[in-house]
Amino acid sequence: MEISLTSDQENAKRAIMEWYCNMATQVFVLSGYAGTGKTFLLRHIVCDCLGLEPDKQVAFVAPTGKAASILIRSGTPASTIHSLIYTMDDDDFDVDENGEIMRERLKFIKRKKLASDFKLIVVDETSMVSDELIQDLLSYGVKCLFCGDDAQLPPVSGSSSLLEKPDASLTEIMRQEMDNPIITLATMARRGEYIPYGNYGEIAAVVSRNDFSGRTRRNILSRASQVICGRNKTRTALNREIRAYHGIDTDSLLPLEGDKLICTLNNWERTIDEEGRFHLVNGIIGFCSAVEEKSDGLGTLDFKAEFLDHVIHGVPFDEGIFLENGYYHHYGELAVKMENGLVVSETNFAAIHNNKASGMELISRFEFAYAITCHKAQGSEFDFVVVFDESRAFGEDAPRWLYTAITRAKKKLLIVR
Repeated sequence: MEISLTSDQENAKRAIMEWYCNMATQVFVLSGYAGTGKTFLLRHIVCDCLGLEPDKQVAFVAPTGKAASILIRSGTPASTIHSLIYTMDDDDFDVDENGEIMRERLKFIKRKKLASDFKLIVVDETSMVSDELIQDLLSYGVKCLFCGDDAQLPPVSGSSSLLEKPDASLTEIMRQEMDNPIITLATMARRGEYIPYGNYGEIAAVVSRNDFSGRTRRNILSRASQVICGRNKTRTALNREIRAYHGIDTDSLLPLEGDKLICTLNNWERTIDEEGRFHLVNGIIGFCSAVEEKSDGLGTLDFKAEFLDHVIHGVPFDEGIFLENGYYHHYGELAVKMENGLVVSETNFAAIHNNKASGMELISRFEFAYAITCHKAQGSEFDFVVVFDESRAFGEDAPRWLYTAITRAKKKLLIVR
């Protein structure tokens, strides 16, 4: 099948092939705005033009599991960067004079070699990747093709400078995207232009907060794939409101069967799929079941990420954020599931090393996810997105915030301002 490329894409294609085939430099950086077809172009160049086989000769990776899942759904095998280059140090414990564990941060060990003799590593969503992580990736000496959108928000922690000076840029909107209202609004947001109230085709609209009320509000918020806002105060109120719309007893502070949750703590020791590509880390959204209160401010639940079919069972979680708006357990603390099903916080160093068979694992953190902040939504896409525009709270990053929020919508968008 003949593929028609824009002039930007043709130029990028020639530059990438010249770099890969004839140049010694390890890094190539491709930037591209929403609607310019960068993900499609990468797959075409790497697999069709260069003839590299995914998972064997080329590794496609992304900074988050959800971002990697988007590549997978488009037919490209992918995993997270962490899964590709790191393993966990299971014996990384600090112990005080009383024999109690002080494990405030998890220690990653960089793999001595990669799983395959890759000829190329393609990194998507580069704007979310810190410079430190990039340096670890480059240390393997494999050519790396970085792709991202420099109009999006930067990483929450660290900095990402690769997209500041790309080797090729895609700014021309693809013909099939030119009439897409979501892309139109995203472009206006990126340029810092005011977006008027009203309908934009049949898939996008901007409404006033004052007019967004009553039955219309209830129906829309109940049907939205994801609600995005900026302030934590707004997020908390929206989650309570939307839970009620779904018929959930909001007098129950803890999650109930079917509640939508987001993981807020990296747990690289717990995989969430059968292949071990994805982990229970910050930003993973899914649904819970079999929620049980245990002891010591801990509970357990079963969890299914929204982009997977696999369910993980008996995950110990910190109840504090739900009950008292603050976590009970420190980052990196451990929970032990005893044979009688009791879950307790484990602080004894000797007990940990003598009870590996008891089911020891890290305590996870979750919050309700009917509404999430834009930073948590980054790297994801959802069919129907409602954006509560709180971009003003982000100062000079206001255009980036709104642009990032808008581009999370795949099929339908409503902006409430």
